[in-house]
Amino acid sequence: MNEDHAVADSITTGLRRHGYDAESVETGTEALRNYDQADLVLLDLELSDVDGLEVCRAIRSEADTPIIVITDSDDRGHRVLGLKAGSDDCLDKRECLEIPLGFHELVARIEAVMRRARPDRRRKRQISRGSLRLDADLREVRVDGRRVTLTRKEFDLLHLLARYPEKIITRRQIMAEVWDDHYVASSRTLDMHVSSLRGKLGAGSWIETARGVGFRLGHG
Repeated sequence: MNEDHAVADSITTGLRRHGYDAESVETGTEALRNYDQADLVLLDLELSDVDGLEVCRAIRSEADTPIIVITDSDDRGHRVLGLKAGSDDCLDKRECLEIPLGFHELVARIEAVMRRARPDRRRKRQISRGSLRLDADLREVRVDGRRVTLTRKEFDLLHLLARYPEKIITRRQIMAEVWDDHYVASSRTLDMHVSSLRGKLGAGSWIETARGVGFRLGHG
């Protein structure tokens, strides 16, 4: 969030291209009004109306929403203050805007913070959805009581979708988590695994496609 339209637009546009549903606001006041609608807040400390550190403290006092602070200050102490104010990470704004490596680092930091922010969901070992039963400890999947034999990657993909059943998981997130590195797996590889999963589960509706964005678990 940043009063500098050019910087905000650049970051927002970049995140959308990577599959994120990103929105920007211009002031700290707007940030405080809207942060509860976000899964993560990317907060610029240089705001026109409110001290960015105060915005960070205010959000943290009310919620556990993940916060990444960005600052254009050369003073490392400024970053330390951001962390002490409750942010989960702190980045140099100029480095974030460096294409492509700086922006890739920003996205990687976002993904890392989001993983740490959802430990309880990640630890969920047994998941049920309709006739689908998934046991992470046994790495076993059943549909209508019928055991479904999956490859390791197919299971990991299904488990990821099942952990967040109402959420669209972006292609980038899937590649990063299931294949460990989003540069290794191609979109074709992902599509092939989705197609195979649908066939093994017995219905294409078990995995819904958000065209151009990613996938989410359906109802079979």
